[in-house]
Amino acid sequence: MAVLLRLPPLGCPLRSSMHCTRRMAENPHSNKPSSSVASFSATTNAAAPETSNRKLPILLFDIMSTVVRDPFYDDVPAFFGMSMEELIESKNPTAWIDFERGIINEAELGRKFFKDERPFDLEGLKDCMRKGYSFLEGVEELLYGLRQKNYEMHAFTNYPNWYQIIEDKLKISRYLSWTFCSCTNGKRKPDTGFYLDAVEHLKVDPSNCIFIDDSAINVNAAIAVGMIGLQFKNANTLLKDLSLMGIHISTD
Repeated sequence: MAVLLRLPPLGCPLRSSMHCTRRMAENPHSNKPSSSVASFSATTNAAAPETSNRKLPILLFDIMSTVVRDPFYDDVPAFFGMSMEELIESKNPTAWIDFERGIINEAELGRKFFKDERPFDLEGLKDCMRKGYSFLEGVEELLYGLRQKNYEMHAFTNYPNWYQIIEDKLKISRYLSWTFCSCTNGKRKPDTGFYLDAVEHLKVDPSNCIFIDDSAINVNAAIAVGMIGLQFKNANTLLKDLSLMGIHISTD
């Protein structure tokens, strides 16, 4: 029978895009098999029995469109009374990215969000997004199952300090720590440095990290630094991918 090491309980959050071009440039829901399965097989024998000396892998989760529904694609255009195409054409292409990296603050975002710097209801936008945040179907049950098995889990996300709004609503820190956020690191996926910073912080070999993200670009960047990468499509597919690695959990 497999023996699982028990890790110390995770703490609460350690630290305190609206960028549509990625979603338009790639299809995160393609039917291609997850590119990480072969990568994992090359480094770990999932069929081999676990021993007391075997360390459980650390799971790094993207948040938006992997754990949490992203309000940007439907709710935000409706808030502004625009189509998605009109919003993309009107907004400053770098303002949200700079906000995610912590280069500008919330007030500066309010001024620079649109190319023409038109005023808008920033608090109303935040409330719109707050209402739109929810767990993707089946994901909270999956996280709960992993937590019950004592897997160490961290957020690895491109997001501004508004991640605190998500935490206030969904209490994601019950399952994982908000350890790696672009707004505190100053780097964004797929910047290689962001991944290497995570490995250095965790003090583990990259091959002991499983990175999960809906973006194929971000997954490939994780694989390039030696992590195991899984492209998220839905909770059921992720369960199957994890089971191929010997990670079996119940979501009942």
